[in-house]
Amino acid sequence: MQTALNKVIAALQDFYAQERFLLERDFGERTLTHRLAVYVERQFAGWQVDCNYDRLGERTLRLPHGSTVSSDDHLGKSIYPDIVVHQRDIPNNLLAIELRKESNHQPIEHDQHKLRALTDPLVWFAYEIGVLVIVGRDGVTSSEVYAGGAIERGASLWFAERLRVSGLARRRDDDAGR
Repeated sequence: MQTALNKVIAALQDFYAQERFLLERDFGERTLTHRLAVYVERQFAGWQVDCNYDRLGERTLRLPHGSTVSSDDHLGKSIYPDIVVHQRDIPNNLLAIELRKESNHQPIEHDQHKLRALTDPLVWFAYEIGVLVIVGRDGVTSSEVYAGGAIERGASLWFAERLRVSGLARRRDDDAGR
């Protein structure tokens, strides 16, 4: 898990080093997600990296009947992760990333529920790891790591510390004096 998370950190370092234009001009989450996916792809040789990918082979990623997890389509069943690292034609799903801007005022629970569902080992398309990253103009303001259908506290703390050490982490209240 730490190897994959270190690759996410390296991708975030490249993202923040190269995408100042987008961050300073407050571009939307879809634009930022795409650009982060470019850097994630460079870190995961031999894997496919896609945005809003809702398939496993010919099957559409759908939530189990009776699921309380919200989804992204009008039928309330399909699920679209922001960024995935996977092998498209076989059930080998490594990493799902949900990116949020810190200025997003929609409830965070949607992304958290999605990552719980995407990493749930009882779901046929489960990803090994889920990462929630909240990005601000000058750094990551918050993050969570998911595995086994739940937040992974130890990995979340480790990831947050690695973000801090790498200079990527920024507390939300750092903007108060600006």
